[in-house]
Amino acid sequence: MKEIFLVKHAVGGRAFIDTGKQPVDYAWKQVQDRWVFTVRIEKERISELLKWKDELNVFVFQEFENQPTRKIWFYVGDDAVQYSEEQGELTIVADSQIAYVPEQFSSQLK
Repeated sequence: MKEIFLVKHAVGGRAFIDTGKQPVDYAWKQVQDRWVFTVRIEKERISELLKWKDELNVFVFQEFENQPTRKIWFYVGDDAVQYSEEQGELTIVADSQIAYVPEQFSSQLK
């Protein structure tokens, strides 16, 4: 399985992080009823992201060899984005998510 991690501005749709275009080290896990994303990245690469940290959406696209791509959209609330300069680590906490397969969703609309 191939995975693409995206962090986008919720209003403008501008991508701040897109591992499909520029790789970064990241990990994510569910902790109780939240999802925690940890990204190893230099502050210079995300300075613009930090200006909009209360208006972000996170996506994970999971691409399988013999199945349609599964997309997961994570909702990021206020005060859910932190950056540690000492560790060079961005942390994003999402309170909820929705997973869907676009091909199945669009077929239900017809």
